[in-house]
Amino acid sequence: MSQFHEFKINSLQGKELDFNNYNGKVVLAVNTASQCKLTPQYDELQKLHKKYVDQGLVIIAFPCNQFGAQEPGEEKDIEQGCLINYGVDFTVTQKIEVNGKNSHPIFEYLKVELPGFLGNKIKWNFTKFLIGKDGQPIKRFAPTTKPLAFEQHIQKALGI
Repeated sequence: MSQFHEFKINSLQGKELDFNNYNGKVVLAVNTASQCKLTPQYDELQKLHKKYVDQGLVIIAFPCNQFGAQEPGEEKDIEQGCLINYGVDFTVTQKIEVNGKNSHPIFEYLKVELPGFLGNKIKWNFTKFLIGKDGQPIKRFAPTTKPLAFEQHIQKALGI
């Protein structure tokens, strides 16, 4: 089992998500915010989810309020915004921090495995991490990189 598959977090609805359940799946982990100029990326994430969920793609959104206070709501607000505005039906976790002393361990791990422009920090909302079926981080994508722009990387990870 890879280190990635050892993590756990609660969903937006408070249910525990055990990442060991994603063994053999390709995961796209994204820190999100509902009031960001990049929030429309939810639409492309949902399109990728619909297109590849049956081939083994799992998209996990991690709401975060650390960048411009752009995710100020409580869990119910976040859930309603994702569903009503973008029809999101992929996994959304509890609100977390991705930088600093309270950063969730999954992001501490991902930032070390795939450092970005700012090294071991997240630059902004909608930083994306692609994790392979074996739990090994494959590639990190910048906040401004739209999800459909790296669809070929998802296909390769899925083996299609």
